[in-house]
Amino acid sequence: MKKYFTILVLLIFTAQISFSQIKKLFNETPQQKAERLKWWTDARFGMFIHWGLYSLPARHEWVKSHERLTDSAYQKYFDNFNPDEFDPKKWAKEAKAAGMKYAVLTTKHHEGFCLFDSKYTDYKATNTKAHRDLVREFVDAFRAEGIKVGFYYSLLDWHHPDYTMDDVHPQRPADGLTNVQKDSAYERFNKGHDMKKYQQYLKNQITELLTNYGKIDILWLDWTWGKNDKYGKHPEDWDAVNLIRLVRKLQPGIIVNNRLGLDQDGYSDGGDFQTPEQVSSKELLPYKGKYWETCQTFSGSWGYYRDENTWKNQRELLDLLITSTANGGNLILNVGPTARGEFDYRATRALDSLAYWMHENNQSIYNATFPPAQYDLPDSLNERLTYNPTTKKLYLHLLNYPTSGELILPKYNGKISYAQFLNDHSEVPFKVADNGKDLVLKLPKAKPPYVVPVIEFSL
Repeated sequence: MKKYFTILVLLIFTAQISFSQIKKLFNETPQQKAERLKWWTDARFGMFIHWGLYSLPARHEWVKSHERLTDSAYQKYFDNFNPDEFDPKKWAKEAKAAGMKYAVLTTKHHEGFCLFDSKYTDYKATNTKAHRDLVREFVDAFRAEGIKVGFYYSLLDWHHPDYTMDDVHPQRPADGLTNVQKDSAYERFNKGHDMKKYQQYLKNQITELLTNYGKIDILWLDWTWGKNDKYGKHPEDWDAVNLIRLVRKLQPGIIVNNRLGLDQDGYSDGGDFQTPEQVSSKELLPYKGKYWETCQTFSGSWGYYRDENTWKNQRELLDLLITSTANGGNLILNVGPTARGEFDYRATRALDSLAYWMHENNQSIYNATFPPAQYDLPDSLNERLTYNPTTKKLYLHLLNYPTSGELILPKYNGKISYAQFLNDHSEVPFKVADNGKDLVLKLPKAKPPYVVPVIEFSL
């Protein structure tokens, strides 16, 4: 009897260990999650819009932190915010033309300024010369174009009186101090600040956003420090568990990113997708097989930056979009409108270039993912393949158009029955190579009028 009792105790103990390692907040199966995210994984391409008071200084959305500006020094931007050319209907038409299927707007960035008419703060667009709920106009305009709508909401807030200091706060201690000196500075600043009150403020505003504007498709929360960052913010600072539960209660079908940091506490469902930011296309390869979205800018800044000139060209933008799809992920591409509420001319030019390509080649992006392993090509070709599992079409993106007029596909004999350029459905002839294994595509010497031409294969 004692032997069996010991075995039972061990079994229970082992089960408890296994259970403790698997932490879930919701009773959603992988199949249910896949169905909830299906529209998003089919869409593949979205627009990010970073807009706030930082569009007036026009020198980075982090200007308040970078230049350690006080609230009083920053107040002039609130007093002079007057987006007289704000026309979200025009924004929505540009996003749609560029092939973007969803859009996410910064309802509140780290500066704490709200583009919506919140009853929990006076620091909002309706109290500026705009005198408008800019979020409502965004929602109405993008929905009218059939574009899914999402809200970005910063967990940080450099304006709220109860928000405590961290290592990116504008009033953080000077560089070069010891940890003891930093601790003392933090203690002085945080006296009278109450993160419990700020947590309630977060919940109040999230409730407003998720109840006052109809169905919201995406919530993009930003952001939480790493687990071992002493002077950062962590999930408990946001009361993250109860915050995500509130979100799911208010909008059961919503998609939420992973920046509440709940994965640090072992929760497998504290966020729906990973968010690699501003990485190269090569750095996206390890995310294959996961839910993920890379957030990228046209230039080096998220907010409008008048004098910033490191803008990506069309090939770089297409490489990000194609590589994301080819590895089963999404691309959300950012626009930073000017203080008058218009897209910068450089952003408009980039959107137009994407619109030209997407008009004829979007079938290689929408509803597409990575192909079955038997269609993989060697890395040496440096081309990208996408695949539509419903239509069984395979798409080859020619990032490096061959000057010889021929392209060899190793071990492709017997795998495809027909090939054509996607842009005009003109045939691309092919033959079996002398080795009996490879296929040789015969390409026109004059490259089709696209930075990245696409060949569609029938399998």
